[in-house]
Amino acid sequence: MRLYFAGPLFTQAERLWNHTIVQGLRLAGHEVFLPQEAIAELESLEAATIFELDLDGVRAAEALVAVLDGADPDSGTCFECGVAYALGRPIVAVRTDFRAGGDALPGQKMPTINLMLSQAVTEAIELVGPRTNPEAVVAAVLAALDRVGQRLTNQSKSNFNH
Repeated sequence: MRLYFAGPLFTQAERLWNHTIVQGLRLAGHEVFLPQEAIAELESLEAATIFELDLDGVRAAEALVAVLDGADPDSGTCFECGVAYALGRPIVAVRTDFRAGGDALPGQKMPTINLMLSQAVTEAIELVGPRTNPEAVVAAVLAALDRVGQRLTNQSKSNFNH
């Protein structure tokens, strides 16, 4: 599946985490657009170029994987989730952070994050605690992507039959 990997990428730790998770997804056969890699290949860092590059990546993706860590998830990641949602792309949300900044309303998919972002999520993964490691995150994301792929296949069959 063609994926867009959205997440904070401003610290070495964030970039290393993103790279590690993406490598696991690629080893499983997924084609993954990772903004930090695409940006590193640019000759100059111009805002308009980066903006369009990332939007093109979201548009080309069949699904979006989003890291929503932080008391308030990264604003760029939230924007990319909004674009994916508007395009009808499934969103697999990953949260490994025990801090909460959500609304915690009944029926909310991910009560630890903002209601609007939470309800846009197709698959919610919350792996919080000292035993959370990249391998567990990759396994959970792959399982979620299998469910997403099955839904997409069923929708295609349903649309074909009508």
